[in-house]
Amino acid sequence: MAHHKSALKRIKQNKKKQLRNKSIRSGLRTFIKNVREAVEAKDAAKAKEALQAAIPVIDKAATKGIIHANAASRNVSRLTKLVNTLG
Repeated sequence: MAHHKSALKRIKQNKKKQLRNKSIRSGLRTFIKNVREAVEAKDAAKAKEALQAAIPVIDKAATKGIIHANAASRNVSRLTKLVNTLG
């Protein structure tokens, strides 16, 4: 266990950040899952709607540093390509 006051504070800050990041990442995965499920169900309208909801969440996660910017771009690209296969 840490002994310095600054180290104790840092531990508390890290726990807070970890919980926040975990929440955002979990929500992000849910939005991505919704797009994939809509594509599997072959529901083009629902898939496009889910994609439009997922893109801002993915971008916001990248902005906050939860995921890397390139990972966000890759996710958006792959999901868009997936939705476009429905026509």
